[in-house]
Amino acid sequence: MNLSTLARHTLSRGATPAATYALLTRLGHQPLPVARAVCLALDIPHAETTRRLADCHDALLADPRPNSENDTGELLEALGVFDIPKPLTPTELTVVDLFLIAIDAIGGIRPGHQHGLQRWFTTGNLTAAYLSLTATHPLPRTGDPTTYWTTLTTAGELLTTTPNPDPRLKYALTHCRTQATKRRSPQAG
Repeated sequence: MNLSTLARHTLSRGATPAATYALLTRLGHQPLPVARAVCLALDIPHAETTRRLADCHDALLADPRPNSENDTGELLEALGVFDIPKPLTPTELTVVDLFLIAIDAIGGIRPGHQHGLQRWFTTGNLTAAYLSLTATHPLPRTGDPTTYWTTLTTAGELLTTTPNPDPRLKYALTHCRTQATKRRSPQAG
């Protein structure tokens, strides 16, 4: 049985991707082929699998510590290596483009926040990304608040046109509109 088939079987029995990775490496298989097999079993395209594993190979997979299989699997999962990409509709792609404009207008973003946003883009969880961005504020010296809030307003308007939008979107959109209006008023400073 090849590794991808074994990984697919383990996943079908309810194991998480991290647990599947740990089990297969504990059985004596090398970390990189196991990580690749888990990705392929999750139907992550081969080119995307290769890119993701190249990003973390040296730090996590090249020289594994003894008895670190569980930790490595959990870390690979936390890094998004096992995230299943969701094909986005044209509207969702437009929303992601708007998010990228807003991220530039922040004037600097923490790496952890950037990583979380990227994972939500990959998995198609645009509501979580939107709510996270609406809770963030542009930096006073390097950010562009007008662009930030108007771009998020446009993104929110698109998100609320989807079938059964999350009710939290309405409140976040109202917040963005309020912030954008403040930026346009002559008293804003």
